[in-house]
Amino acid sequence: MGTAQRQGTSGKDVAAQGTARRDTAARDRDIRSEREPAQGRPYYRPLWIEESAKRRRLPDPVRTAAVRAVLIISVTLIQAMVAFLCSLAGSWLAFPMVLSSVASTVVATWAALDVWVTRQVWNQRNGVVSAPSSTARSLRRERRRARRQAQAAKRAQRRIHRQGRRGQLSHP
Repeated sequence: MGTAQRQGTSGKDVAAQGTARRDTAARDRDIRSEREPAQGRPYYRPLWIEESAKRRRLPDPVRTAAVRAVLIISVTLIQAMVAFLCSLAGSWLAFPMVLSSVASTVVATWAALDVWVTRQVWNQRNGVVSAPSSTARSLRRERRRARRQAQAAKRAQRRIHRQGRRGQLSHP
């Protein structure tokens, strides 16, 4: 038995309540709000309120590099911990683990730098940096010019094609 059935309401009413904005007057369950009906049914606040993101999403290449870096760094930390515990236990595995931890640290540093470099390259290519010497602006200008030329060529081709069909009764 679902919540909607227990309350005696339809699922649409429950969905509408779930997406409703927080009522500032009813911050506590004991305080009645203007939305609450006078009968015995209390007003239920939603468990969470969806708010729009304050910052924009990372671009796909940057997000991919960041996920890769987090995975590599976490594996490196686990390796370092295993190497430490093996050395405390006096295991034969301690020396190979320490060597692999050192190598992993180098790779993790490289991955962290890769995130930074990928972000900088994406910013420059896609015009986030609004400097007069931005490479993205000139690339955009070139793309726009090429698009206009392609459209003009397409229009001219259509015009030639239409003029060739005048006076024809059937296809060639």
